[in-house]
Amino acid sequence: MRYHSTRGVGPSVSLSEAIAAGLAADGGLYVPDHLPTLSVEDFRPGSSLAETAATLLAPFFAGDGLAAALPALCAEALTFPTPLRPLPEHPNTSVLELFHGPTAAFKDVGARFLAACLRRMRSDATTPLTILVATSGDTGAAVGAAFHRQPGIEVAILYPDGRVSPRQAHQLGCFGENVQALRVQGRFDDCQRMVKAALNDAGLQVQSPLSSANSISLGRLLPQMSYYAHAALAWWQKHRVALNFVVPTGNLGNALAAVWVRAMGLPLGEIRLACNANETLPDFFAGHDYTPRQAVATLANAMDVGAPSNFERLRWTYPDADELRQSLHAQSVDDRTIAATISSHAREHGEVFCPHTATAMHVLDRLRAAGDNAPWAVVATAHPAKFESVVEPLIGRPVEVPPALAEMLRRSASAQAMAAEDQALQRWLLERAAPHVMLPS
Repeated sequence: MRYHSTRGVGPSVSLSEAIAAGLAADGGLYVPDHLPTLSVEDFRPGSSLAETAATLLAPFFAGDGLAAALPALCAEALTFPTPLRPLPEHPNTSVLELFHGPTAAFKDVGARFLAACLRRMRSDATTPLTILVATSGDTGAAVGAAFHRQPGIEVAILYPDGRVSPRQAHQLGCFGENVQALRVQGRFDDCQRMVKAALNDAGLQVQSPLSSANSISLGRLLPQMSYYAHAALAWWQKHRVALNFVVPTGNLGNALAAVWVRAMGLPLGEIRLACNANETLPDFFAGHDYTPRQAVATLANAMDVGAPSNFERLRWTYPDADELRQSLHAQSVDDRTIAATISSHAREHGEVFCPHTATAMHVLDRLRAAGDNAPWAVVATAHPAKFESVVEPLIGRPVEVPPALAEMLRRSASAQAMAAEDQALQRWLLERAAPHVMLPS
């Protein structure tokens, strides 16, 4: 399998080359030559998540230097459960819990897989590689945890100052050593722009080799397909009907993973995108032109994205806009409704959701109210304890903190302030690279 840019400029590359680069040279995102086709029969019933991932991803790794290591990569990264838990309120309602990893968010899956790939790809490297990650809350902590103390790797986490939860901010700054948190005086979209500008600066790359750990990285995106395939296959093997999903989304990486699994032929049914008050995607799916805009701050802060990067990959998957609009639905959920959903489900069903999961739960609530009795899974992207300042006042009691998160919160944390300017990040990277740059004699 070879990979090329969504923008169609430049040569095709191997998967390892695409993972190492993060972003294509023309500023596009890497996609495969084609999406392979698999069937239910290709997967052994009762497989573990890691085994499902190894089967699912094998065609994407075909011919690459990492192909032989794929089962080990999956076993190393996917060490925690992603259970499909039924909810008692409706016989066909489940929650796909993706928050049982080290940082209590779904981003742990992709970050740990990417770290495992780069550890093998750079085993003989002598020049440090800096991983850049723009985060609206959860990605940065997952990347920090996955790469902390990994030899030959430096990590720079850019997050919008004051626009993540207090516990998220603490997680981002609690690693130290080879992981540095940068408090950007702007929005997530500023962080994302700064990262892309650095990755596209050829001169900067010579002095400070860079890669990305955002969902623009195939090393993040591909493993995220595994939990959708695993849940859909388990449901199909038990019920012989396809499972539908409501996916909270901002930058479209998690949702695109579900789209690709369905496009490969596995029994994944309808996909609904749950967005917050950032309406770029809902407006497009309502028939308007795709129009990126500045992000607005919401309770579901990890989805505060006005220019979702993975839209390019979505358009590659569905080149015809009308076909794309028929294949997906997107709905915007405002803060008042998010809060009401958290409160009502805790009161009426004893279920506590994070603000992002609550956007998806509201979309399903509306489907059920309209008479939809089909099997649906709400994707729970983060543990509610990460958003205690939002959740606890709404439910009237503390949220128990998972052990791994509690351990992170006990560490000291710090972050460096940075202006929301491309040049500010470039200067910072050059200063960090100076001790490693070989000066002419």
